[in-house]
Amino acid sequence: MKRRSVTMTDGLTADKVTRSDGCPTSTSLPRPRDSIRSCALSMDQIPDLHSPMSPISESPSSPAYSTVTRVHAAPAAPSATALPASPVARRSSEPQLCPGSAPKTHGESDKGPHTSPSHTLGKASPSPSLSSYSDPDSGHYCQLQPPVRGSREWAATETSSQQARSYGEKLKELSENGAPEGDWGKTFTVPIVEVTSSFNPATFQSLLIPRDNRPLEVGLLRKVKELLAEVDARTLARHVTKVDCLVARILGVTKEMQTLMGVRWGMELLTLPHGRQLRLDLLERFHTMSIMLAVDILGCTGSAEERAALLHKTIQLAAELRGTMGNMFSFAAVMGALDMAQISRLEQTWVTLRQRHTEGAILYEKKLKPFLKSLNEGKEGPPLSNTTFPHVLPLITLLECDSAPPEGPEPWGSTEHGVEVVLAHLEAARTVAHHGGLYHTNAEVKLQGFQARPELLEVFSTEFQMRLLWGSQGASSSQARRYEKFDKVLTALSHKLEPAVRSSEL
Repeated sequence: MKRRSVTMTDGLTADKVTRSDGCPTSTSLPRPRDSIRSCALSMDQIPDLHSPMSPISESPSSPAYSTVTRVHAAPAAPSATALPASPVARRSSEPQLCPGSAPKTHGESDKGPHTSPSHTLGKASPSPSLSSYSDPDSGHYCQLQPPVRGSREWAATETSSQQARSYGEKLKELSENGAPEGDWGKTFTVPIVEVTSSFNPATFQSLLIPRDNRPLEVGLLRKVKELLAEVDARTLARHVTKVDCLVARILGVTKEMQTLMGVRWGMELLTLPHGRQLRLDLLERFHTMSIMLAVDILGCTGSAEERAALLHKTIQLAAELRGTMGNMFSFAAVMGALDMAQISRLEQTWVTLRQRHTEGAILYEKKLKPFLKSLNEGKEGPPLSNTTFPHVLPLITLLECDSAPPEGPEPWGSTEHGVEVVLAHLEAARTVAHHGGLYHTNAEVKLQGFQARPELLEVFSTEFQMRLLWGSQGASSSQARRYEKFDKVLTALSHKLEPAVRSSEL
């Protein structure tokens, strides 16, 4: 199509156009510039009607273009289908709708110096509707002339309509009939909705716990304390991170697991509706880990110096999880144990910590606690390049608010900007789901060449901790009942170490 545009500086050409195409001449208007402006219409506006973004998206091979004719102004009488006269004269480059099969008038010429194409309709199109939009018999409701059934144009239109099916329709067809060989490649599999926990203490095969054990057995507690004291905080952080990544499906994810989950990584699964069981398992692991660490501290019945040294190592473990390993999940669990009311009330132990391990006390008070507060409020986070397990506890608590055990006021309930905090954690869920592969890569890099001890891996496994705290029979009871009973046990242990000062003694 030959393109022609009239600019305001081309006065001579504009004057010719206005005189040859029936536009008002300069003598009929008070200002020649207004005349030129009213008649200057770019031909680019006509192809825009057929651009991919336009509702009228015919291809150049569409039969609608076969009805393009060149119409010239003639003094002959208008046909019955002519449009009513407009008070403004039609410009030469405007498209004009006229019958495609209308015969030429007697005075009409085939050639002219300033003619332009105008689209015609074979018949009036019905009003747009869903039925006429996709019906191959009636044609696309935006087509100027629907194709004839059986023609090549009709076959091309039907093929394009099949290709334009929605993604949901394709998924429905794949789920019913399976995927054909070709673009889709593999058969679509509906993700499995897990309804049972991945933790099964009853069938747990342990190297340290007998088949039937009672809650908080003294010999078993002593063995756990010895294992934790044999290695430094960094080694403990690596063992904890490895188990965490396996539970959260950051590591150890096979192709079969990805097919059943419907996604590649667990960090994406926990943001989806069918990832509810994974969220509940992570909540179980978080609270069980905190309780076991609290029992380890409160079970130290020696002097205040011994408990202060154990507090110092626990603070070092939290620092290693945060800095070296980038494991925000267990970092929050360790900080939760240190912040428990039964431990924070041990005044003699904390005073001894500040005296004997001043750097640890400063690290806890000035860096770790403010950092955790920023995490909970959605204000600060570690760099993605150093993160193996993001801080997903607030997100899980939001999504499972009915099932999450109470552990004090939520960060969004104790601040004036509660709505902003909630929105920040929901927005962070997008980042968590998107960077599942990055967390996997970071975890592999940080654990590369790491030789884990099976006993320590077992100590930090959730099934072992459940059997240690509640015994072989109590581990299968309800979560709310287990936590309620153990809160009383922790309170009793705390008061045994440092009895409460009576008001009469003050």
